[in-house]
Amino acid sequence: MVVKLDMMQTAALAAIIFYFGGYVKSKVPILYKFCIPDPVVGGLIFAAANLVFRQLGMLTIEMDTTLQSPFMMIFFTSIGFTASIELMKRGGLQVIVFWLCAVALCIIQCGIGVTLAKILGQNPLLGLVAGSVTMTGGHGTGAAFAPLLEDFGLNGAMTAAMAAATFGLVAGSLIGGPIGRFLIEKNHLEPHLEQYDLDFVNGNGDEKLTYDSLMRNFAFLLAAIGIGAVLANFFKNHGITLPAYVSSMIIAAIILNLGQFTQKWTINQKAVETIGAIGLNMFLSLALINLRLWELLDLAAPMLIILVSQTLIMAVYAIFVAYYLCGRDYDSAVITAGFCGFGMGATPNAMANMRSVVERFGEAPRAFFVVPIVGAFLIDFANAIVITTFINYII
Repeated sequence: MVVKLDMMQTAALAAIIFYFGGYVKSKVPILYKFCIPDPVVGGLIFAAANLVFRQLGMLTIEMDTTLQSPFMMIFFTSIGFTASIELMKRGGLQVIVFWLCAVALCIIQCGIGVTLAKILGQNPLLGLVAGSVTMTGGHGTGAAFAPLLEDFGLNGAMTAAMAAATFGLVAGSLIGGPIGRFLIEKNHLEPHLEQYDLDFVNGNGDEKLTYDSLMRNFAFLLAAIGIGAVLANFFKNHGITLPAYVSSMIIAAIILNLGQFTQKWTINQKAVETIGAIGLNMFLSLALINLRLWELLDLAAPMLIILVSQTLIMAVYAIFVAYYLCGRDYDSAVITAGFCGFGMGATPNAMANMRSVVERFGEAPRAFFVVPIVGAFLIDFANAIVITTFINYII
């Protein structure tokens, strides 16, 4: 039996699965203890059930995930509204340090993938697919480079890329929260919000969540998305291709800081955070219920060995390198949890990992500025250069 869901039915299912994940998490203490995000819990359970039904020939569910992209835009644009000049001053240097950590990880991932592929007697390009192409790059970068790799002789590059990216998405979501918790508890770390402008971090004392505040700030957010689309076209016409949400984040940051400078308008951080959290949870739930876990069943043993190795390296690198270089404080631990998310999957996974950690241990404003800027923007350029360099070396 084939069940086809339209975009609204799919969105409704995603919302139900999100709350189902929260319910399961409340009943299974270990999931809360290790900070596994609600969408990950519910999404993986649903994806596993979907796999079983499909393999048994009982049921196939086809979903229309059209709304996944708009929810993603809402989430990332809300992040842009947190990029105040004040926070940039305090986190600017760490953005550079964290970006260099992420670039080094790209090189390591490609190096490990290519080396293990050769040892296992496979095409080195397969190791590249299981390297930063899909680990740091995710599904998008994997889909972009797959045709090129097929032209260079790697048959089935697209299928391999999608399967590897799916593996990374799951692995990054599962290891991020536990690693963040481990670092916080082992080093007895606590939030230190006194280093920030508390009016900015927590919102002004008179900020309230009302219909007017939500609607007004949602209007600001939609305006940023709309103007961001114009900016994206400008970049594209000048040969600069960026993820669609980057332009919207830039416009949101301009709106925020222009309002603070002129004092003509204000952004209600509580309202923006609420809208962004809805966007993140819906986006991630939609992505996870649509996981094609059966693609993982088709992974050859050599590729699975490479991917498991990448997961172990990610964990070790995050704990012993990224955490120390980023400052060895509470925010650094939260950044490390997020690093596992986009170092193995995608930036929304990073944000979900961090949100799961701060919900238990406390706010980390710097982390929520540093990780999106690097994960959603800066790393794409560097990763493309690293991948291209390795391809030229291999061929």
